[in-house]
Amino acid sequence: MKKTIITLAFLCFSALLYVSCSSNDDEIITQMDTAGVGASVLIDAVNELDLKTGLSVSVSNQTAKPSETGPAICLTVSTETPNETAYPKIITVDFGSGCTSGLITRKGKLRVTLTGSVIETGSKMTIERINYSINGLLLEGTIEYTNTTSIATIPQWTTKVTNGKLTDKMGRVFLNSGIHTIKQTAGVDTPFILDDNIYEMPEGNHSVITDKGITLTLTVQETLIKKYSCEYISKGKLKIQGGDLNGVVDYGNNECDTRYIYTHESGTSYELAM
Repeated sequence: MKKTIITLAFLCFSALLYVSCSSNDDEIITQMDTAGVGASVLIDAVNELDLKTGLSVSVSNQTAKPSETGPAICLTVSTETPNETAYPKIITVDFGSGCTSGLITRKGKLRVTLTGSVIETGSKMTIERINYSINGLLLEGTIEYTNTTSIATIPQWTTKVTNGKLTDKMGRVFLNSGIHTIKQTAGVDTPFILDDNIYEMPEGNHSVITDKGITLTLTVQETLIKKYSCEYISKGKLKIQGGDLNGVVDYGNNECDTRYIYTHESGTSYELAM
Protein backbone atom coordinates (compact mmCIF):
# COMPACT_ATOMS: atom_id res chain seq x y z
CA MET A 1 0.00 0.00 0.00
CA LYS A 2 1.37 3.44 -0.90
CA LYS A 3 0.01 6.74 0.36
CA THR A 4 0.91 10.07 -1.20
CA ILE A 5 1.37 12.76 1.38
CA ILE A 6 1.25 16.42 0.38
CA THR A 7 3.73 18.21 2.61
CA LEU A 8 5.39 21.58 2.87
CA ALA A 9 8.34 21.93 0.52
CA PHE A 10 11.86 21.66 1.93
CA LEU A 11 12.36 25.40 1.69
CA CYS A 12 9.24 26.18 3.71
CA PHE A 13 10.64 24.34 6.76
CA SER A 14 7.49 24.58 8.85
CA ALA A 15 5.44 21.73 10.25
CA LEU A 16 7.96 19.19 8.90
CA LEU A 17 5.46 16.50 7.98
CA TYR A 18 1.84 15.60 8.56
CA VAL A 19 0.16 12.26 7.97
CA SER A 20 -3.45 11.28 8.43
CA CYS A 21 -4.17 7.54 8.35
CA SER A 22 -7.48 5.72 8.35
CA SER A 23 -8.33 2.93 10.78
CA ASN A 24 -8.06 0.46 7.89
CA ASP A 25 -4.30 0.85 7.60
CA ASP A 26 -2.19 -2.20 8.39
CA GLU A 27 -0.12 -0.01 10.67
CA ILE A 28 -1.15 3.45 11.86
CA ILE A 29 1.67 5.99 11.80
CA THR A 30 0.84 8.89 14.07
CA GLN A 31 1.43 12.56 13.29
CA MET A 32 4.09 12.64 16.00
CA ASP A 33 6.00 9.70 14.55
CA THR A 34 5.92 11.05 11.03
CA ALA A 35 7.13 14.42 12.29
CA GLY A 36 10.10 12.50 13.69
CA VAL A 37 10.81 10.99 10.27
CA GLY A 38 10.53 14.41 8.66
CA ALA A 39 12.75 16.05 11.28
CA SER A 40 15.40 13.35 10.84
CA VAL A 41 15.51 13.76 7.06
CA LEU A 42 15.43 17.54 7.37
CA ILE A 43 18.31 17.55 9.86
CA ASP A 44 20.43 15.58 7.37
CA ALA A 45 19.53 18.09 4.65
CA VAL A 46 20.48 21.20 6.65
CA ASN A 47 23.70 19.57 7.86
CA GLU A 48 24.65 18.92 4.23
CA LEU A 49 23.71 22.50 3.31
CA ASP A 50 26.02 23.88 6.01
CA LEU A 51 28.83 21.53 4.97
CA LYS A 52 28.41 22.77 1.41
CA THR A 53 28.80 26.36 2.62
CA GLY A 54 31.88 25.42 4.65
CA LEU A 55 33.48 23.71 1.65
CA SER A 56 32.65 26.63 -0.63
CA VAL A 57 34.23 29.32 1.57
CA SER A 58 37.24 27.17 2.47
CA VAL A 59 38.06 26.41 -1.18
CA SER A 60 37.45 30.03 -2.20
CA ASN A 61 39.85 31.04 0.57
CA GLN A 62 42.63 28.90 -0.96
CA THR A 63 42.43 30.21 -4.52
CA ALA A 64 41.56 33.39 -6.34
CA LYS A 65 39.34 31.31 -8.62
CA PRO A 66 35.89 31.08 -7.02
CA SER A 67 33.89 27.89 -7.00
CA GLU A 68 31.18 27.67 -9.63
CA THR A 69 28.52 27.80 -6.96
CA GLY A 70 29.48 30.74 -4.78
CA PRO A 71 27.74 32.05 -1.68
CA ALA A 72 24.85 34.48 -1.99
CA ILE A 73 26.02 38.05 -2.56
CA CYS A 74 24.12 39.32 0.49
CA LEU A 75 26.36 37.50 2.97
CA THR A 76 29.70 38.67 4.35
CA VAL A 77 32.75 36.40 4.57
CA SER A 78 35.71 37.37 6.74
CA THR A 79 38.92 35.46 7.57
CA GLU A 80 41.09 35.56 10.67
CA THR A 81 44.63 34.21 10.14
CA PRO A 82 48.23 35.34 10.89
CA ASN A 83 48.93 35.45 7.13
CA GLU A 84 47.41 34.20 3.88
CA THR A 85 49.05 30.76 3.99
CA ALA A 86 48.99 30.08 7.76
CA TYR A 87 46.68 27.79 9.72
CA PRO A 88 44.50 27.61 11.66
CA LYS A 89 42.10 29.86 9.79
CA ILE A 90 38.78 31.07 11.11
CA ILE A 91 36.27 32.03 8.43
CA THR A 92 33.06 33.73 9.55
CA VAL A 93 30.09 33.55 7.19
CA ASP A 94 27.63 36.24 8.27
CA PHE A 95 24.11 36.09 6.84
CA GLY A 96 23.07 39.15 8.86
CA SER A 97 19.39 39.64 9.58
CA GLY A 98 18.43 37.70 6.46
CA CYS A 99 20.19 36.54 3.31
CA THR A 100 18.11 34.83 0.62
CA SER A 101 19.44 32.60 -2.14
CA GLY A 102 16.76 30.95 -4.23
CA LEU A 103 14.03 30.15 -1.71
CA ILE A 104 16.41 29.68 1.22
CA THR A 105 16.69 32.49 3.75
CA ARG A 106 19.43 32.20 6.34
CA LYS A 107 20.15 34.42 9.31
CA GLY A 108 22.99 34.54 11.82
CA LYS A 109 26.51 33.19 11.40
CA LEU A 110 28.54 30.09 10.62
CA ARG A 111 32.05 30.05 12.05
CA VAL A 112 34.32 27.76 10.03
CA THR A 113 37.66 26.78 11.59
CA LEU A 114 40.29 25.08 9.40
CA THR A 115 43.35 23.30 10.79
CA GLY A 116 44.62 22.81 7.24
CA SER A 117 43.39 22.47 3.68
CA VAL A 118 40.23 20.33 3.55
CA ILE A 119 41.88 18.20 0.82
CA GLU A 120 44.85 17.24 3.03
CA THR A 121 44.76 14.05 5.10
CA GLY A 122 44.40 14.78 8.81
CA SER A 123 42.98 18.29 8.42
CA LYS A 124 39.76 19.31 10.13
CA MET A 125 37.00 21.75 9.28
CA THR A 126 34.73 22.64 12.18
CA ILE A 127 31.46 24.50 11.58
CA GLU A 128 29.82 26.24 14.52
CA ARG A 129 26.34 27.75 14.31
CA ILE A 130 25.85 31.13 15.99
CA ASN A 131 22.29 32.51 16.35
CA TYR A 132 21.69 30.71 13.09
CA SER A 133 18.43 29.89 11.33
CA ILE A 134 17.16 28.63 7.97
CA ASN A 135 13.68 29.78 6.93
CA GLY A 136 12.67 30.27 10.54
CA LEU A 137 14.15 27.03 11.88
CA LEU A 138 16.68 27.68 14.65
CA LEU A 139 19.75 25.45 14.32
CA GLU A 140 22.45 24.85 16.90
CA GLY A 141 25.44 22.55 17.27
CA THR A 142 28.80 21.81 15.70
CA ILE A 143 29.82 19.82 12.61
CA GLU A 144 33.37 18.41 12.51
CA TYR A 145 34.65 17.37 9.09
CA THR A 146 37.92 15.36 9.29
CA ASN A 147 39.95 14.27 6.25
CA THR A 148 40.72 10.55 6.69
CA THR A 149 41.98 9.87 3.14
CA SER A 150 44.29 6.87 2.77
CA ILE A 151 44.04 6.45 -1.03
CA ALA A 152 44.76 9.66 -2.95
CA THR A 153 42.29 8.88 -5.71
CA ILE A 154 39.41 8.36 -3.24
CA PRO A 155 39.23 11.31 -0.82
CA GLN A 156 37.43 10.41 2.40
CA TRP A 157 36.14 12.31 5.41
CA THR A 158 34.41 11.57 8.69
CA THR A 159 31.56 13.92 9.58
CA LYS A 160 30.62 14.21 13.25
CA VAL A 161 27.66 16.24 14.53
CA THR A 162 27.61 17.15 18.22
CA ASN A 163 25.05 19.03 20.31
CA GLY A 164 22.76 19.31 17.28
CA LYS A 165 19.46 21.02 17.99
CA LEU A 166 16.62 22.00 15.67
CA THR A 167 13.76 24.18 16.92
CA ASP A 168 10.87 24.52 14.49
CA LYS A 169 8.36 27.35 14.14
CA MET A 170 5.98 25.57 16.50
CA GLY A 171 8.63 25.49 19.22
CA ARG A 172 9.24 21.75 18.94
CA VAL A 173 12.83 20.75 19.71
CA PHE A 174 14.71 17.87 18.05
CA LEU A 175 18.15 16.99 19.40
CA ASN A 176 20.60 15.16 17.15
CA SER A 177 24.09 13.71 16.91
CA GLY A 178 25.89 11.23 14.68
CA ILE A 179 28.87 10.14 12.61
CA HIS A 180 29.05 9.42 8.85
CA THR A 181 31.81 8.33 6.50
CA ILE A 182 31.93 10.33 3.26
CA LYS A 183 33.83 9.42 0.09
CA GLN A 184 34.26 11.63 -2.97
CA THR A 185 33.60 9.65 -6.15
CA ALA A 186 33.63 12.42 -8.79
CA GLY A 187 35.37 15.77 -9.23
CA VAL A 188 38.64 14.63 -7.65
CA ASP A 189 40.68 15.98 -10.57
CA THR A 190 39.25 19.49 -10.15
CA PRO A 191 39.86 20.28 -6.45
CA PHE A 192 39.02 23.97 -6.77
CA ILE A 193 35.79 23.43 -8.68
CA LEU A 194 33.06 22.00 -6.47
CA ASP A 195 30.02 21.73 -8.72
CA ASP A 196 31.21 18.47 -10.32
CA ASN A 197 31.77 16.78 -6.95
CA ILE A 198 29.73 13.72 -6.01
CA TYR A 199 29.88 12.24 -2.51
CA GLU A 200 28.89 8.81 -1.22
CA MET A 201 28.00 7.96 2.38
CA PRO A 202 28.51 4.18 2.65
CA GLU A 203 28.13 3.93 6.40
CA GLY A 204 27.17 5.83 9.50
CA ASN A 205 24.30 6.56 11.82
CA HIS A 206 22.71 9.38 13.73
CA SER A 207 20.14 9.70 16.46
CA VAL A 208 17.32 12.17 16.88
CA ILE A 209 15.49 12.78 20.14
CA THR A 210 12.03 14.14 19.35
CA ASP A 211 10.11 16.74 21.32
CA LYS A 212 8.21 13.83 22.90
CA GLY A 213 11.42 12.26 24.21
CA ILE A 214 11.46 9.42 21.68
CA THR A 215 14.90 8.43 20.38
CA LEU A 216 15.07 7.60 16.69
CA THR A 217 18.13 5.87 15.25
CA LEU A 218 18.91 6.23 11.54
CA THR A 219 21.50 3.91 10.01
CA VAL A 220 22.78 3.88 6.43
CA GLN A 221 21.34 0.74 4.85
CA GLU A 222 22.27 1.46 1.23
CA THR A 223 24.96 3.99 0.25
CA LEU A 224 23.63 7.55 0.16
CA ILE A 225 24.50 9.71 -2.87
CA LYS A 226 24.92 13.48 -2.50
CA LYS A 227 25.80 15.72 -5.45
CA TYR A 228 27.40 19.03 -4.51
CA SER A 229 25.24 20.71 -7.17
CA CYS A 230 22.05 19.45 -5.48
CA GLU A 231 20.75 20.47 -2.05
CA TYR A 232 19.32 17.02 -1.33
CA ILE A 233 20.47 13.43 -0.98
CA SER A 234 19.32 11.89 -4.26
CA LYS A 235 19.79 8.16 -3.78
CA GLY A 236 20.23 5.55 -1.06
CA LYS A 237 18.36 4.17 1.93
CA LEU A 238 18.25 4.80 5.69
CA LYS A 239 16.93 2.38 8.27
CA ILE A 240 14.91 4.22 10.92
CA GLN A 241 13.93 2.73 14.27
CA GLY A 242 12.46 4.10 17.48
CA GLY A 243 9.08 4.43 19.17
CA ASP A 244 6.47 3.02 16.80
CA LEU A 245 8.75 3.49 13.80
CA ASN A 246 10.55 0.61 12.16
CA GLY A 247 11.10 1.11 8.46
CA VAL A 248 13.24 2.43 5.64
CA VAL A 249 13.62 5.87 4.05
CA ASP A 250 14.33 5.56 0.30
CA TYR A 251 15.70 8.69 -1.41
CA GLY A 252 14.86 7.53 -4.94
CA ASN A 253 16.65 7.07 -8.26
CA ASN A 254 19.31 9.82 -8.11
CA GLU A 255 17.04 12.67 -9.23
CA CYS A 256 17.59 16.04 -7.55
CA ASP A 257 14.25 16.53 -5.83
CA THR A 258 12.69 16.79 -2.38
CA ARG A 259 10.76 13.51 -2.54
CA TYR A 260 11.44 10.31 -0.68
CA ILE A 261 9.47 7.25 0.44
CA TYR A 262 9.16 5.87 3.96
CA THR A 263 8.16 2.18 4.05
CA HIS A 264 7.00 0.83 7.40
CA GLU A 265 7.71 -2.76 8.48
CA SER A 266 4.05 -3.57 7.73
CA GLY A 267 4.74 -2.88 4.06
CA THR A 268 2.79 0.38 3.95
CA SER A 269 4.69 3.08 2.05
CA TYR A 270 4.34 6.85 2.41
CA GLU A 271 5.51 9.20 -0.32
CA LEU A 272 6.81 12.29 1.44
CA ALA A 273 8.59 15.52 0.61
CA MET A 274 10.99 17.72 2.55
